[in-house]
Amino acid sequence: MLFSGRAKVNGPVFLAGWVVALAVVSGAAYALSDAGSASTDSAAADGVSWAQIVFGVLFLLLVGRSWRSRPAPGTEPQMPKWMAGIDAFAPAKALGLSLLLAGVNPKNLLLAAGAGSALAVTGPSTTEAIVSLIVFVIIGSLTIAGPVVFYLTGGDRAKTHLDSAKEWLAVHNDAVMTVLFLVLGVNLIAKGIPPLT
Repeated sequence: MLFSGRAKVNGPVFLAGWVVALAVVSGAAYALSDAGSASTDSAAADGVSWAQIVFGVLFLLLVGRSWRSRPAPGTEPQMPKWMAGIDAFAPAKALGLSLLLAGVNPKNLLLAAGAGSALAVTGPSTTEAIVSLIVFVIIGSLTIAGPVVFYLTGGDRAKTHLDSAKEWLAVHNDAVMTVLFLVLGVNLIAKGIPPLT
């Protein structure tokens, strides 16, 4: 978005959609788990633990997929076809893309749903739950908000740094995603197993 012709509009719009999608998915997962009495009903709590384990296993499956799809050494990485038209996106399309990436994309969907359901198991008060979800959404949005704010305030210097970051990520994207999926998968499994034992 920050390399499109409408970056100054599309960047903040994309960030807004990202925040909304994370809030909706994590909030809905929390509400559903809380409605199922996940903090007091052992069967519901076990269900949440099993869901975390399943989400963790799915992340580990994504590790294998990501690692296998990495480009061969010395090969120029191919940008996904869906990214080709981003430069010409109108703000409405930028918003729609952010909602899809943050709310429907499997890795973000699993992470947000896992966070919301895990929160319900701890049995927080309504205020504590809201604050916790807000903190989750803020932390989950930092990697989007950081570049957007940097772009809007950094001028030409920001564009230079973002260009070099884009080139580095294009080359190392699969390795970065592999490590990220591995950490998330192991973390979710490690959180899901203890309550079941």
